[in-house]
Amino acid sequence: MSRRFLFVLGSARLDGNTELLARTAAEQLPGDVEQRWIRLAELPLPDFTDLRRDADHVRPPADDATGLLLDATLAATDIVIASPLYWYSVSSLTKRYLDYWAGWLRTPGVDFQETLAGRTLWGVTALAGREPSVAEPLIGMLHHSAAYLGMRFGGVLLGNGSARGDVRNDAGALARAKTFFAQEPPLARFPHQAP
Repeated sequence: MSRRFLFVLGSARLDGNTELLARTAAEQLPGDVEQRWIRLAELPLPDFTDLRRDADHVRPPADDATGLLLDATLAATDIVIASPLYWYSVSSLTKRYLDYWAGWLRTPGVDFQETLAGRTLWGVTALAGREPSVAEPLIGMLHHSAAYLGMRFGGVLLGNGSARGDVRNDAGALARAKTFFAQEPPLARFPHQAP
């Protein structure tokens, strides 16, 4: 299967530091790798309603925001969550998208978990401070989501920047971006699971 990257942009602003860092990393992908970029701020995605105990799980139509995201997610071999670090985790736009994963797990005929198993989840984020440990909740949330679904986890590319374009001054992040997608990510495992 040829690789198809889905870049899910979770920032509320256009061309922010996280997006700039993600685009720098994406420039290094081979030309035959398909890239699809979806900006969550431009989609009228409604709040997620948890129907876990209900039987009303239906596949959303392909022509609405939810259906578009579902189809794009299922088609991707590699999903890149590009979200700025907001209150030590992902943005609310990104969290809403990930909340929909819970509903898609229970949607008949979608086989969401089976489809995503073995595929790769990546993260890209910009944080305002210089201490990378503050991003650990974001990294843990993405890692554990990948582990739950049986996905591979490529880690999170961290960059520093607060004002627009600041990440261009983070030489370390730009250097890491050059090889970020070149690695072979391991299967994500919860800490309590045996390797």
